Amino acid sequence: MNPKKKVADRFDWTLCLILFLFCLVSCAAIYSGQATAQYPGNFVLQQVIYYIIGAGIIAGVMYFDTEQIRRITWILFGIGTALQAGLFIAPESIAYEVKGAKLWYNGIDGLPSIQPSEFFKVFLILALSKVIVDHTAKTANKTLKTDFILLIKLGLVTCVPLGLIIVEDLGTALVIIAIFTGIILVSGISWKIIFPIYGFGAAFGGGILYLVIWAPEFLEKYFEIDAYKLGRIYAWLDPYTHRQGDGLQLYNSLHAIGSGLLSGKGFTDRQVYIPDVHTDFIFSVIGEEYGFLGASLVICLFFVLIYHLTRTALAVSDPFNTYVCVGVISMITFHVFQNIGMTIQVLPITGIPLPFISYGGSSLMGNMLAMGLIFSMRYHQRSYMFSDSSKYFRAS
Repeated sequence: MNPKKKVADRFDWTLCLILFLFCLVSCAAIYSGQATAQYPGNFVLQQVIYYIIGAGIIAGVMYFDTEQIRRITWILFGIGTALQAGLFIAPESIAYEVKGAKLWYNGIDGLPSIQPSEFFKVFLILALSKVIVDHTAKTANKTLKTDFILLIKLGLVTCVPLGLIIVEDLGTALVIIAIFTGIILVSGISWKIIFPIYGFGAAFGGGILYLVIWAPEFLEKYFEIDAYKLGRIYAWLDPYTHRQGDGLQLYNSLHAIGSGLLSGKGFTDRQVYIPDVHTDFIFSVIGEEYGFLGASLVICLFFVLIYHLTRTALAVSDPFNTYVCVGVISMITFHVFQNIGMTIQVLPITGIPLPFISYGGSSLMGNMLAMGLIFSMRYHQRSYMFSDSSKYFRAS
């Protein structure tokens, strides 16, 4: 065994550089996005503070190695469950609603509001990874029966956050399903089990979409789905007709991104007004001001991040770390695909932020918590003689 002694050699400088670039992009987009004076002040300074806090979270998580993180996984999962469940019973002085959804705890003494679901996603990744590792360690002979038992275990764990979140926040519920799917695909469960289940899920999803479009009264009556949530679907399908209501954001977003053309209008030269553009629709600012080229560079930066995380997943020697990497990759990939997709009418609007770029303390700190796990893997990784894992880290 040849443990790396220098802290600098054990630190993931590539990931640090990627996050720094995201910070620059985020601050520039938020500053420009609020140039219309929709708010009395600009949130860019607060975003910088959130990044500093996120850096502190990364430093704190790096202190724990893989074994320590595994030991506290269920404690973290329990804390996430308690915080998410507490939103249902908390009074308005503690938790508040936004557009009919109760998702936030009020900030105390000037502290920012907290959305527990952003942290719960990371706790779920840890829990699912631990379930797989523990199940594999206790399974001598892998069969369809043992695979099915593992799937049930993973499903039960996932149902906890999904059941607490899906009623209030469909976007985050979809992220949870994406995390579950990503980890399932690498868990070793036989395709003979996975394919029929996900085939049924796809058919069920198609049926729900059919009801949303052609029989919305059925969903409102029997499933008590709020009309404003269905309105997002109609606004997605025809933003021009609904541009005075639910389609305003999407209509203006398409106009903004389209008007940016190849190279954009330039920094702070936005002309299309989009309410609250610094949050979920921050990509519209990038598309309008920097055009196709600027938007493509941002997307490429996300590709670089996913590529680096994938190399880390291949390099780590502990299976638990591998599953955690896959969960983080699934979470970020879905966030990026969904957020950018909804700004260009490829996907319906679900209200989830663009990772590391959209303004928001809970979202950014939750993502930095996930990055802290990646930094910890690199920091505590040990290379062994005849091991190939070191080549990945040297190349990174």
